[in-house]
Amino acid sequence: MRNPNTLMNSLFIAAVAIWLVACVSTFVPHERVKTPALDSTKFSAIDVAIEAFIVAEKMPGAVFHLERSGQQYVRAYGRYAYAVEAEIVETSSIYDIASLTKVVATAPAVMLMIEDGKLELDAPLSRYFPNCTGGGKDAITLRHLLTHTSGLAAGLPSRLANGDAWQGQQAAFTLACAQKVTHPPGTFFRYSDINFILLGLLVQQVGGEPLDTLIARRLFAPMQMRDTGFLPLSRAALSQSRLAISRIVPTQKSSLVPASSLYADLHEGQELRGIVHDPTIRFMGGVGGSAGVFSTAADLARFARMMLNGGELDGVRVLSRESVRLMTSVQSPATVAVRRSAGWDINSPFSRPRGELFPIGSVGHTGFTGCILWIDPFSKSFYVFLSNRVYPDDKSNILLLYGKLGTLAAEAIADFDFRNLPGALPKQTP
Repeated sequence: MRNPNTLMNSLFIAAVAIWLVACVSTFVPHERVKTPALDSTKFSAIDVAIEAFIVAEKMPGAVFHLERSGQQYVRAYGRYAYAVEAEIVETSSIYDIASLTKVVATAPAVMLMIEDGKLELDAPLSRYFPNCTGGGKDAITLRHLLTHTSGLAAGLPSRLANGDAWQGQQAAFTLACAQKVTHPPGTFFRYSDINFILLGLLVQQVGGEPLDTLIARRLFAPMQMRDTGFLPLSRAALSQSRLAISRIVPTQKSSLVPASSLYADLHEGQELRGIVHDPTIRFMGGVGGSAGVFSTAADLARFARMMLNGGELDGVRVLSRESVRLMTSVQSPATVAVRRSAGWDINSPFSRPRGELFPIGSVGHTGFTGCILWIDPFSKSFYVFLSNRVYPDDKSNILLLYGKLGTLAAEAIADFDFRNLPGALPKQTP
């Protein structure tokens, strides 16, 4: 007869063996099929693409930030200017983000005012600005302004009708409201700074405080975007942030100088550093709905994470899910071929940064100074690109790089099938 102790030992060993097999079959395959967030073998192609444009003197330097599921590829390239003694770009360098202002400041501010019950998306502009009527403007709604389907001109004139220079927000408002629409609102897409200048002024009126202080208090501060905001030189002087003037990348040498105490020391031909590049916003005093914000790649990455998380970041909710939905889904009229959300680009002639793989349904925007923020909710990824391609003038063209970066960024999203995505929008020619 077999020894009972031996039998018990054999049974115990068998039980342990069965348990180990079960554990292996349960957990090991899960680890093996875990999808990597980023494919690091693709990073060198991104570097080569950016450095080629720097060598060709299309831009002095840049910062790139790609992120998915907490994994990041972040790198700085080149210098602040072409001179060999110019400062080397750091990942914390601060850039004039130009029209990214529209989507990280003005559109969210409009959403906040809608959440507060102070604005309605489909209300006519004339409800809030009764004097801004005539010339076909009576039919313009806030949705038309946000989707660039108002029919208004692209930008404000640099001179008054009598040839005099203008300055101040009131003058900008007067000039905007003097415009006539070229097409009935809701029937035609034209990217227009006037749309967002009016939206910025509207937020100030219904919000009861300047756009720069409102968006800092309601969005940038809660999100800990410490290096982001309007008027960086004023903020640096007040020591309200970690901002240092030496971290700000210069843009163009000034050609249009408004007669303003804010720019009392600015003269023609002077390098713009910490002073907004956009001349219209300079005339307005540095704060406007279409441009004027300065930021870093890290701060814009925080904004993108908030958007992907439905308006919340690190346990702090700054926007409702409905506001994020409006900013990430098509809100332009169905009769207009171009697809825009409430502020953001989806499918238009400005969609080059989407590249060849990111789906239609991802959203993004660019800035005239050479900036991109593109967010893909399908792969839960985004990329940021900041440059000063306007240095020392605005003649440099880096649009080919935009498309290449979009494609390379998507290629680095490992094991994700961009070509078969339920919910992606079909292609159409804007």
